[in-house]
Amino acid sequence: MTVKAEQKPKPIPTDLETNWCYFKGEIMPLADAKVSVATHALNYGTACFEGIRAYWNDNQQQMYVLKMREHYQRFLRNCGLIKIKLNQTVEDLCNITLEVLRKNQYKQDVYIRPLAFKATPTIKLMLSGLEDEVTIYTFPMGNYVDISSGLNVSISSWQRINDNAIPARGKICGAYVNSALAVDDALQAGFDEAIFLTKDGNVSEGSSCNLFIIRGKELITPAVTEDILEGITRAAIIELVSAEEDLGLRVIERPIDRSELYQADEVFFCGTGVQVSPVTRIDDRAIGNGTPGKFTLEIQKRYFAAARGDNDKYMHWVTPVY
Repeated sequence: MTVKAEQKPKPIPTDLETNWCYFKGEIMPLADAKVSVATHALNYGTACFEGIRAYWNDNQQQMYVLKMREHYQRFLRNCGLIKIKLNQTVEDLCNITLEVLRKNQYKQDVYIRPLAFKATPTIKLMLSGLEDEVTIYTFPMGNYVDISSGLNVSISSWQRINDNAIPARGKICGAYVNSALAVDDALQAGFDEAIFLTKDGNVSEGSSCNLFIIRGKELITPAVTEDILEGITRAAIIELVSAEEDLGLRVIERPIDRSELYQADEVFFCGTGVQVSPVTRIDDRAIGNGTPGKFTLEIQKRYFAAARGDNDKYMHWVTPVY
């Protein structure tokens, strides 16, 4: 089952550059935010980024940014991995993000992209002693993949980069060539996504998303030592399932074998982009009965209620924009 044409991700709007962004310490038109082709980050991928969602609640006429503080806490930690030093604090970055969103006057779901990078125009391979810069830009975005009927995915022939090569937990821009290779091969072969294995042959994650399986009453996800991104959405799902006792699921973090994917009752991806997306086929094998599982759909429903500010229990997850 591949994503139907009308459900494929929409391209970034062509009027994106009419938006406002944050760059060089000020709010400016995105069209004016330019860098040199000699910029270190452009040549070597020496940058790190975040992906943050803001959800529009039409009934409340309010937009909520999901887990914004947690994203920026991770962002600054990851900057340290590649020796990027920013002047902005978590609080500063949160306030700038709200200012950009208000300036753009959105009344729809939005994706937020903070990017910190080595800005010096040089071809010298190094990290220390280079100029550091940060930008935050935004654009409307609905569902990145089909979140309703289920994804048909494959196990990638590309191995997940390991922590002693390029740490996956760092959201380092250059590392995403690994993901691009995997997901492009999957798409060209007619699949919707790819699943990485580690150098030891254990399940790691999707090309740019974390993974959960359900077997019986156990919700299982690879541990952070399996070369995964330490996902904010992953942590939110663990928090939600642990708190919602009526679901009856026990969360376990442990290694997952490849063949265990095929025998799972349910499988789903999670992440800022994919949100909570059921997986119904892996390597042309049906997962469960080949339709989105009941637990996955219930987790998805409760996650979206929390993300859109419709559940008072999870208001600490969201920050109102207006």
